[in-house]
Amino acid sequence: MLHFELPQMRRKHGKRMIISVASGKGGTGKTLVATSLALSLRDSDNVQLLDCDVEEPNAHILVKPDFSRQEKVSAPVPSVDEAKCTYCGKCAEVCAYNAIAVINNRVLVFPELCHGCGACSYLCPEAAISEKNKDIGIVEIGSADGMEFVHGKLNIGEAMAPPIIRKVKEHINPKGSVIIDIPPGTSCPVVEAVKGSDLCLLVTEPTPFGLNDLVLAVEVVRKLGITCAAVINRTGLGNGKVDEYCHKEGIPILLTIPLDSEIASLYSKAIPLVEGIPKWRNHFLELFAKIRDLADEQTS
Repeated sequence: MLHFELPQMRRKHGKRMIISVASGKGGTGKTLVATSLALSLRDSDNVQLLDCDVEEPNAHILVKPDFSRQEKVSAPVPSVDEAKCTYCGKCAEVCAYNAIAVINNRVLVFPELCHGCGACSYLCPEAAISEKNKDIGIVEIGSADGMEFVHGKLNIGEAMAPPIIRKVKEHINPKGSVIIDIPPGTSCPVVEAVKGSDLCLLVTEPTPFGLNDLVLAVEVVRKLGITCAAVINRTGLGNGKVDEYCHKEGIPILLTIPLDSEIASLYSKAIPLVEGIPKWRNHFLELFAKIRDLADEQTS
């Protein structure tokens, strides 16, 4: 059986495997797949689960970790010494995010818009701008029955998710397998979370909306030079356009999950799929074996 072959397979590869689980839209079952894959590997592989969906992390609801420590995350924002400032407007000119403005001999700073790039302080001709740290969220580290779990939480009202995602990814274990639950969509947080992965699993559904957002997600992942494969959730719903697209683009479909009221019921009760329906564990072990083979093909 697959769970006996995994330790031998890991010795063969001899390196960690970072698998990101993403989707072009929310609600496709991304967290269902990420948690099921991690929990299936827990007994036979050194696995770690990272939830980088820091605006709405929910993997912890399914895996129920015990958190042992917490780290604050901050981002630099400009602080202006108006005694030195000549109100030349250079800072506002170089800020790509409109986080600083000069109006009527007054400098206005909008911390919520600041991306912490440091251009304003670096280019200020009077050295009137310094940076101060602003707390934007936290990272929590714990474990669930021996599996290390890390997630981040962005403070309500904050817009800058990437610094928290980077902090979460600092905890990547250099050994074993790492499963990363990626934010939905195709924006900056997705890019920050996906980059550095060995393979990206794109979870979609066989509907027109699912296809539209899958196409966008594939474009992003390919721009990053990361191998991708698909998992189709809720098969039996919609049409076959997603399958056609994947075959046309050479994207392997590694797993299909049917539209099933029992699966939906388990998820609504925060019961992991592989625990509520144990036969699914082997399906996810097979998925992991296919991921390994696909990664080998790309590096050979």
